[in-house]
Amino acid sequence: MANQDRLTGLDSSFLHLERDAAHMHVAGCMVFEGHAPAYEDLVAEIVTRLYLVPRYRQRLAFVPLNQGRPVWVDDPHFNVTYHVRHTALPRPGGDQELKRLCGRVFSQALDRARPLWELWMVEGLSDDRFAILSKTHHALVDGVSGVDIATVLFDTSPDPMPVARPDQEWVPKPLPSSAQLLADALLERATVPGEIVRGVRATVRGPRQVARKAGEALVGVGAMAWTGLNAAPPSPFNVRIGPHRRFTWVRGDLSEFKAIKNTLGGTVNDAVLAVVSGALGRYMRIHGDSTDVALKAMIPVSVRADVERGALGNRVAAMWASLPVGITDPVKRMRRISSAMKDLKESGQAVGAQVLTELSGFAPPTIMAQAARLQARQRLFNLVVTNIPGPQVPLYMLGRELDALYPMVPLAENTALGIAIMSYNGQLNFGLVSDFDALPDVEVLADELRSSIDELATAAGVSGSDGVPVEARTARTGALPTPE
Repeated sequence: MANQDRLTGLDSSFLHLERDAAHMHVAGCMVFEGHAPAYEDLVAEIVTRLYLVPRYRQRLAFVPLNQGRPVWVDDPHFNVTYHVRHTALPRPGGDQELKRLCGRVFSQALDRARPLWELWMVEGLSDDRFAILSKTHHALVDGVSGVDIATVLFDTSPDPMPVARPDQEWVPKPLPSSAQLLADALLERATVPGEIVRGVRATVRGPRQVARKAGEALVGVGAMAWTGLNAAPPSPFNVRIGPHRRFTWVRGDLSEFKAIKNTLGGTVNDAVLAVVSGALGRYMRIHGDSTDVALKAMIPVSVRADVERGALGNRVAAMWASLPVGITDPVKRMRRISSAMKDLKESGQAVGAQVLTELSGFAPPTIMAQAARLQARQRLFNLVVTNIPGPQVPLYMLGRELDALYPMVPLAENTALGIAIMSYNGQLNFGLVSDFDALPDVEVLADELRSSIDELATAAGVSGSDGVPVEARTARTGALPTPE
């Protein structure tokens, strides 16, 4: 069994973190212009692209006695029609109906006995549109890699060149026996000490460079350890959750956020965190919660090299950012966040997270499982906020243009809210997922997020890409009444 077919320590951790109430799949709602294609045409088109992503025809094989991390194996019963599904919205087919469907689909766990992905084609949208809902387990793909896979599955032109197909039809490789899985895992574990010895020899040959990198790693691990000693404060977003979800979105303008950071300094991500922090503070005050705290957001950071773009698996580390929800002045809030994020990057916290992640690859699965359970119980963060750079060119499927993409990040145990942000073709869209019962009024939070964006843009004196002053701009697309 090739080593590259075994899950990494980080990939495997997403399996250990999964619970009946916490499903570890990333997801998205993609809205297309034009009438929906025939289901058979969509299936046929996806089949022509699957050879570009062979892992999408593989499932997990678990090592007996939990003596090693799972491996990816070809699914001998692979049937694309199980993974590509077809449904329709009830009338009137507006955004509200689509969001409710997203919540139901995203609430359903993926079957570990099959390849860990699904696509749902949704008909019945108003205004001559259709949607594709995607679900992929976090053990298979991270956010940045997933963007690259999407650009493989979609086209950059409404009239693309024909896709070259392999000369031979796909035939699954034989499944390994339980004895073979166990033997491979034990052999790999036995070779780990040899790999460590070779690493030590390399260290001796290049002591200065390695010493510098080791020093940076130790500083980063120290920053991580200090963060772990400072638990996140209590908040209305950290309660026991169930398996059901609500999903909504806020559509934003990337040029507006760039204008904000150009005026106030900092980065686009600082502006994103500033409006999220403002919205959380507004929401907490509406519910009578104290905002005399700084919430902690877990922010995934890609450590994927350019040469690895498009590769499956996870290459992410994490930083814990402070969200000053009590600062009501948007400019002061943005500058506080910009300063704090600069300090975080200089602390090497992300480097420390990457070091610990890589070390997890050497840990026995039983230890990893216990560590994942412990991490789920500890309140190291209040919510996840992830900002994913997406393609800045229009994408197409079967000649239909992708109008908008709204991402979803999974909820960890005892975490009732997650916010994912993704840029696409000039947009910067926010996807908000919440536990169905713990945050039934997530639409109120979405409304406050829209207001927070307008507030920061007004304070910075910038206008949207259409040139209309912020004060005169109508509400953004997607505002809905609070669900019952």
